[in-house]
Amino acid sequence: MDRRTLFKGIAGAGIAASFPLSGAAAADRPALVDLVAGTKPITRAERVDRITRLQAQLRKAGIGAILIEAGSSLDYFTAIQWWRSERMTAVVIPADGEPVVVTPFFEAPSIKEMLDVPAAVRTWDEHENPMALVAGWRKERKLAARPLALEETVREFIRDGLQKAMPRTAIVSGSAQVRAVRMRKTAAELALMQVANTITLNAMNHAAGQIQRGMTPADIVALIVDATRKQGGDADGGLVLLGEAAAYPHGSHQKQEVREGEVILMDCGCQVHGYTSDISRTVVLGEPSAELRKVWAHVRQGQQIVMDTARVGVECGAVDDAVRRHYESLGYGPGYKLPGLSHRTGHGIGMDGHEPVNLVHLEKTRMDVGMCFSNEPGIYLPGKFGVRLEDCFYITADGPRSFTRLSRSIDPAEAFS
Repeated sequence: MDRRTLFKGIAGAGIAASFPLSGAAAADRPALVDLVAGTKPITRAERVDRITRLQAQLRKAGIGAILIEAGSSLDYFTAIQWWRSERMTAVVIPADGEPVVVTPFFEAPSIKEMLDVPAAVRTWDEHENPMALVAGWRKERKLAARPLALEETVREFIRDGLQKAMPRTAIVSGSAQVRAVRMRKTAAELALMQVANTITLNAMNHAAGQIQRGMTPADIVALIVDATRKQGGDADGGLVLLGEAAAYPHGSHQKQEVREGEVILMDCGCQVHGYTSDISRTVVLGEPSAELRKVWAHVRQGQQIVMDTARVGVECGAVDDAVRRHYESLGYGPGYKLPGLSHRTGHGIGMDGHEPVNLVHLEKTRMDVGMCFSNEPGIYLPGKFGVRLEDCFYITADGPRSFTRLSRSIDPAEAFS
């Protein structure tokens, strides 16, 4: 969720007194409780199974091994949560046998502390070349003649260094192999995402009961973050757009404050044991205009079209196409033109806020059980306002299932239930 600005405190000293957005004081709302305390993180056994499934994909593609550097995929397969720097820390997973983690010598104790799957750890000192270490390991494992795949986010300096250390080795993309595993969430993953989504919707509802005239986006974000943390979620801020700023999907740097009858667009999420939520709601303080109610209803129709179209075997691009056809019939667009839907209908989601693949025109990937997506076919009217409703869903054998109930109304009393 890197599109969202992280706010660290309430910046709204001197806020004008007014009634809460929902017409109900925060004290009248149910108390927030920790929803994370009883949840189960991903187990060692599940991570071992992930590696087994990835190895099957490597064998199928004739690939000898895959290198995955620090990032969500390293965490996904090994439980190592590490940052990216000029010093490479990575796991190399062979098509058969035990993986190896390559890391600087002085980082090894920290890496071993986190590592939660059977794997060797090989270290390099500051004057040594970690790419040569990978090359030597591949030779030991008799993999030198087979292609080496790279997870799709591996940086260029690593690819370049590996190619120089192994000039005769074919270095190929491993995106298809990693995606084949990561895109299909297990029951344990879906359970964590369910908790994360429940926390976020509760937090937005709780914050709505405290929104007052004159508040800024930072004020509202702070309320949502506080409510998220009280439920045990790991909050990273959020995106709140007010009035005309909501006409631009990721906002404006112009001064914004809550005004009577104007749009309040909240786009927020959190993490629970590494799994992410992403929810948007559009409401108003006071009475919305007839035009705003109409556009809100159109977006809600768009969301329903997503749910009616998404099925096992359906191309992801077909979902986006179905929404745009409907919007064009209402006079929006065509295509990405404004007023209308200027971005994709949705994105994949899991450990990352945005994951492959997207619900976007020409995406040929077919939906399968366990795949998770956002459902956010917003409509934007430049110079006026925008409406975005967003809920995440996953594919089952019987069709899509939303983690949260789709918003029932632009009226705050029914927007979050």
